[in-house]
Amino acid sequence: MTGTPHATLVGGPTIVLEYAGLTFLTDPTFDPPGQVGNLTKLEGPALSQGDIGLIDVVLLSHDEHEDNLDISGRALLDEVPHVLTTPSGGTRIGRAQGMRRWDQAIIPGGSSPVTITAVPARHGPSVIKHLTGQVTGFVLEAEGWPTIYISGDNSSVKKATRVAERFPDVRVAFVFAGGAKVERFGDMLLTADAERTQRIGALWPDATVFPVHIDDWAHFAEPRADLIDWFAAEGQRDAISLLERGERTALPVEVVAAS
Repeated sequence: MTGTPHATLVGGPTIVLEYAGLTFLTDPTFDPPGQVGNLTKLEGPALSQGDIGLIDVVLLSHDEHEDNLDISGRALLDEVPHVLTTPSGGTRIGRAQGMRRWDQAIIPGGSSPVTITAVPARHGPSVIKHLTGQVTGFVLEAEGWPTIYISGDNSSVKKATRVAERFPDVRVAFVFAGGAKVERFGDMLLTADAERTQRIGALWPDATVFPVHIDDWAHFAEPRADLIDWFAAEGQRDAISLLERGERTALPVEVVAAS
């Protein structure tokens, strides 16, 4: 392995990922805190768009919910050469490339081309998928670089298992967690809770697992502190690593000790 990726947590689901000479951004959210429809944002981004600089690729798990693509993030899409998202998102966002599951896009990188595969995800139980809409995860591969999995707003261990079957060599996994719930759907999980995060991480025993999308929003049933407590109580605190807001971190390494 010749390349070391770096990640910086902006907040919520938004990560700056430096990989194979390219700068990726997941689910852009840069608006200040406040009420957004039925959701409440508690804290603004750790970095501004200006702090990040040039972005080569946006990996957009879905465009329909403001905690994954807000007003500022939507405006940013016009400045990015490559925007990859769901098939339906590709019809709503003129410059975006809609990708069906297992579709691939190859982006020339500074060191080697990056192959990006759209992978299965489900935003809540199947009984409400027609209401929560399409969502996608992504897998990144490049020669000499570790394979990276980005779950998107996925609540399904079964969907992640399908990804692991096709990509058993994942070495870094970003799992959108927090156990998101909204009043409309009662106790239905829209993203992974701690227990599902553990099961998803266990699909890749040699991977470094980073739970993200665990900060900044009031609709998380298990935000950062609660997620840490769950893993500690299970004696599995070493099973996850955490990114700190605004801190550029080399991957794959454990970056935060037990709190």
